Amino acid sequence: MEIYLYLNKNSFFHRLHPVTKIFSLLLLLIGAMAFNHPLYLLGFAIFVIFICIISGSFSNLRRIWVLLILLMIFCTTLWPLFLSGSQLLWEIGSFHIYRESLLYSIAMGIRLDTMLICGIIFLSCTKIEEFTAGLNKLGVPFPVGFALSLAFRLVPTFTATTGVVIQAQKSRGLDLEKGWMLGKIKKHIPMMIPIFIYAIRNADLLAMALESKSFGLYKERTYYQEFRFRIADYATIAFLLIMVGGFIAMRLRHIGVILNRL
Repeated sequence: MEIYLYLNKNSFFHRLHPVTKIFSLLLLLIGAMAFNHPLYLLGFAIFVIFICIISGSFSNLRRIWVLLILLMIFCTTLWPLFLSGSQLLWEIGSFHIYRESLLYSIAMGIRLDTMLICGIIFLSCTKIEEFTAGLNKLGVPFPVGFALSLAFRLVPTFTATTGVVIQAQKSRGLDLEKGWMLGKIKKHIPMMIPIFIYAIRNADLLAMALESKSFGLYKERTYYQEFRFRIADYATIAFLLIMVGGFIAMRLRHIGVILNRL
C-alpha cells in the first residue's frame, strides 16, 4: 500500500528549489482566497488542475476524488442555510435560499477543492527532506523543521499501522463488515489500543535513536543534498507574484466578489 504521496518523477516542478516550492504553495493558497465568485474560482481551479497534470501529480489526485466531491456537496448544501442576500430563490420553512448565498457556497466548494489540490501537488513534487531543507533555508531552526517533517510522516505511519492491525484482527476471525454503523464503530474501538501502543513504542525508539546520534548538539548542520536557485526558480516566483498581485488588485476593485467577505 502506498502511504506517501511523493512521486519520483523528473518534471519541471520536481526540479524546483524547495524554497520555491514552499513560496509557490503559499502564493497559490493566497490566490485561491482572492475571489468568492464561482466563475473566477473555477478559472483558477482549472489552472491549478493543469499544473497538477503537467507535474505528473494527477495519479494522486485520483486517490482523493471522493473527498473532493464530498467537500463540494457539503459546502453547496450547508453554506446557503447560514447566509443571506438580496435575491430570494427558494423558501423552505424557516430557511431562505438566496442567489448570492448559493453562488458563494459553490465558490467555497471550489476554493476548498483547489486548496486541497495545491497541497496534493506540493506533496507529490516535494520530498520530506526537501521540505525540511527549505524551511531551514528560510531561517526556521532545524529542530522545528525536523518536527514538522515528522508530522508529515505521522499520518502515513498511523495509516500503515491501522492496516496491519485490521488485517491481523481479520485473520483471527473478527468481522468488521457486518452490523449497523454503531456496531462497526464498537468493533473498531478495541483496535485503538494496539495502534496507540505501536505509536508510543515508535516515538520512544525514535527518541533513543536521536539521542544516540547526539541530535541538537551542533547548531550548524551540513546536508547531503545542496540546492541552488536557478533561472526557473526566479521565473516561477515572479510569475506567481504577478498573478497573485493581479488577483489582489482585482479584489480591491470588487471584481470577482459575490459577498463582501472572504
